[in-house]
Amino acid sequence: MLPSKQMNMLTKRIIGCAISVHRSLGPGLLESLYEEALCFEFEHQGIEYRRQVPVSLEYRGKTLPSPLFLDLLVADEVIVEIKSVESILPVHEAQLLSYLRLAEKDVGLLINFHVSVLRQGIRRKIRRYLENE
Repeated sequence: MLPSKQMNMLTKRIIGCAISVHRSLGPGLLESLYEEALCFEFEHQGIEYRRQVPVSLEYRGKTLPSPLFLDLLVADEVIVEIKSVESILPVHEAQLLSYLRLAEKDVGLLINFHVSVLRQGIRRKIRRYLENE
């Protein structure tokens, strides 16, 4: 895991890229279009990322046949979950927290592009460490 200062700088860069995409495209498009544009912006900014990253799921010691897919994994550190919905619901935040736990990552960004001002659609989540993890 990156030191907190570097992690904060990375998440600020990610948010800056998302703001650029939102300013250019505006709200109301499909999530896949925002994902595509955000990847383009990451490449333009020299930010390392992987797209649609599979994460294996285990249940009672058995690997389930269908993995889940993270929208974006930036610098192998930050999960970025993209939405284009009326409003972020608790289930969206719970989804990101589950992704963080299952992928064993510490920081995630939930970015909802279906807002007039993007800062209103961004949630930063940090995985809470439990003693029994």
